[in-house]
Amino acid sequence: MTKVPVVIVGAGPAGLMLSHLLARGGIDSVVLEDRSREHVLQRVRAGVLEQNTVDLMIEAGVGGRLQREGLVHHGIEIRFDGTAHRIPLSDLTGGRAITIYGQQEVVKDLVDARLQAGGVIHFDVEGVALSGIDTDSPSVAFSRASERVEIRCEYIAGCDGFHGISRHAIPGAAVKVYERTYPFSWAGALVAVPPSSPELIYVHHESGFALHSLRTPEISRLYVQCDAHETLDDWPDSRFWDELDRRSAMPGWTTRTGAILEKAIAPMRSFVTEPMQWGRLFLAGDAAHIVPPAGAKGLNLAVSDVRRLARALIERFRSGRTLPLDRYSDMCLRRVWRVQSFSYWMTTMLHRFPDDADGLLHRLQLGQLRQLVSSTAAQTALAENYVGLPEEPD
Repeated sequence: MTKVPVVIVGAGPAGLMLSHLLARGGIDSVVLEDRSREHVLQRVRAGVLEQNTVDLMIEAGVGGRLQREGLVHHGIEIRFDGTAHRIPLSDLTGGRAITIYGQQEVVKDLVDARLQAGGVIHFDVEGVALSGIDTDSPSVAFSRASERVEIRCEYIAGCDGFHGISRHAIPGAAVKVYERTYPFSWAGALVAVPPSSPELIYVHHESGFALHSLRTPEISRLYVQCDAHETLDDWPDSRFWDELDRRSAMPGWTTRTGAILEKAIAPMRSFVTEPMQWGRLFLAGDAAHIVPPAGAKGLNLAVSDVRRLARALIERFRSGRTLPLDRYSDMCLRRVWRVQSFSYWMTTMLHRFPDDADGLLHRLQLGQLRQLVSSTAAQTALAENYVGLPEEPD
């Protein structure tokens, strides 16, 4: 049995960033991850970073490679009804922007920073169990290399994602879950081809949504809306390219094609659990909330959570003041629901719904899109949310 101030469950961006920020504040932590280091470093996830996330990485000393290799974008394009419209994000937000930099690259930077600083990350752990979270002396037990280990701590951070164990350690009667599963998914492909456009393209089409994104100047990330019950067997490469090209069609437009490196079906859901803390356990990131990906918010919302949690924990250990920790859930949820609202709006405006038999929803969506592209105020609201709302003070 050992003891450490904070145990962090999950070595994704949220858990690693929290460990890094705590270390900069003089607070030791241990990070536990049930996957291998290789798996964590290779899994491809989100790649759109808000201005707030970029600023934090630079301030925290882990933004060097991001500044060299990240692709700064100052606008996005929205297509519908055979027309294309650019939303000038930076012009509408005083120069703020988004940066394309894959989640796995963020994880690599954080793992390197923690290990170089002597931080402790245990990969390939099994049987993680939380105990005493409603007491002043919680503990976390796990198995590693056939050895059972128990760590006593003062606080536990559950950063282990939607399918992790942390959220389920809170008594069911103490939480309220809000969830909506959408009647469609995304068929996504990582493709070895330069992007067809210098900026992200969001497409509303009568056959369904499509998205042109990227990970690097040589790698594109492409999506098309599909039925919720479909699998990869329903989406051979030929069908994927045909649908993407048909939905994206514009005069003079050519969709660049190439070797598909990876394909996956991503379900769509909105999910929030309240509260995000119970006793000495604090949830962050996907362990507490999931947003549909149309707003590009999942990673960024997780980073916002741990920025606040790190400040609160550092304040507690430095001064004994607990008010920021006591308010952690309430303050995080204020932002969570604003981000959920934006992601829901983007999702419902851009996707076709299978129960829209008479086309009413489609007509309403076209009305929203026409209002958006004709109104500076509407575009400003989208831009402010897309590049990242300002962080509220503690």
